Amino acid sequence: MSATASAAGRGAARPLMRLVTMSGAPILRQLHLEERLLRRTSDNWCIVNDGTAPPTIVMGVSGRVSELVEIEPVLRDRVPVVRRFSGGGTVIVDQGTVFVTFICNKSAVAGLQPFPRDIMSWSGQLYGKVFDRFGEFHLRENDYAFSHHKFGGNAQSITKDRWVHHTSFLWDYDVKNMDYLKIPKRAPEYRLERNHTDFLCRMKEYMPSRSVFTDGVISALGEQFSVQPTDLETVLSSDEEFVPSTKLLSQQDLAEIVSSKGSSSLGVQKVGEA
Repeated sequence: MSATASAAGRGAARPLMRLVTMSGAPILRQLHLEERLLRRTSDNWCIVNDGTAPPTIVMGVSGRVSELVEIEPVLRDRVPVVRRFSGGGTVIVDQGTVFVTFICNKSAVAGLQPFPRDIMSWSGQLYGKVFDRFGEFHLRENDYAFSHHKFGGNAQSITKDRWVHHTSFLWDYDVKNMDYLKIPKRAPEYRLERNHTDFLCRMKEYMPSRSVFTDGVISALGEQFSVQPTDLETVLSSDEEFVPSTKLLSQQDLAEIVSSKGSSSLGVQKVGEA
């Protein structure tokens, strides 16, 4: 029996969680879908996307490009830069990234207060079950880590009645892509000023396959929800007029930040308006 069928069978009396699985969907498309589901539906959702292309830098809604991105090599190599609708830090994602997103009503998880720390704590407990047999898993500040090495970065958005918690998991990563990112000024304490490669780890060194991970997530969800696979075309068939706030920053936006020599406010403000 598959993890989805098993989870659905166990959760008959539990809140419904609609499951959408994708493979290789562009991250911009994924974020547009998530924002639409957050703002225009009343269902609970889990979105799983196994990999994305092309490699793309994704920033939080309030991140400053000049402080987080090595703009000149990004312009030279034409690496896309996306500003998402949620908070959190800056990542570069590619085919080695596995994405898992939870979009929930505030009443979906019994006893859960819709605040960032509470949602992080709930997610840490859920993923603790997924990784229990595979490594020394920890929720460290706002990251998922094996021991002291990060492999999962999180971001959230909380509205009046709903919340989204999305994670980019590093199944694998290309070391050279990390050169597009600056070390952020506000870094978690446990980072200890380590560079990207000393700070991060690859999930593939701890787990046998990507499907073992995603099946584990669905199984863990099935302990709290009735998990129902949902066809993506059904999800996308309505509400064509929705305009997401997640944006792809233009080459001109990035070039103007370079020309302003990092003095920011004009360049960063313009990026925010892109």
